[in-house]
Amino acid sequence: MAAKYVTPYRTKGKNDLNDAVAICEAVQRPNTRFIPIKSPERQAILAIHRMREHWVRERTALINRLRAMLAEFGLIMPVGRAAVQRMIPEYLEDADNELPDIARAIVADGYQHLHALNQRIDETE
Repeated sequence: MAAKYVTPYRTKGKNDLNDAVAICEAVQRPNTRFIPIKSPERQAILAIHRMREHWVRERTALINRLRAMLAEFGLIMPVGRAAVQRMIPEYLEDADNELPDIARAIVADGYQHLHALNQRIDETE
C-alpha cells in the first residue's frame, strides 16, 4: 500500500503503533489502492538504474570539482564533459602552465577516477 494513502489516517505522531492503526483504517476504505509486489528481477533492474544514476551524479560533481580546481590556478575550460575530458590531459602535459606538482597529481587522480566512472556508466548501458 502506498504511504500517501496511509498518511491521512495517521492521527498522531509517526511511530509503529500509529502507522499500524492508520494502515488498518486505510485498508477498510473502498478507494484505497495497493502497490503490486515487485519481482526480484525487477528489483535488480531498478538497482542497476539507481547505481547508474548515482555514478552520473558523481561524475558531474567530479567534473565540476576538477574545473573549479583548475580555475583556481588560472586554467579555465568550457563547461561540459567533452571539454573537460579533452583539455585535462593537455593541462597535465603542459609544463609551462605553473600548475604545482601536488595539484597536478590530484588532477591526474581525479581524471583517472573520471575514466573509471565513464567505464562503469558505459557498462551499465
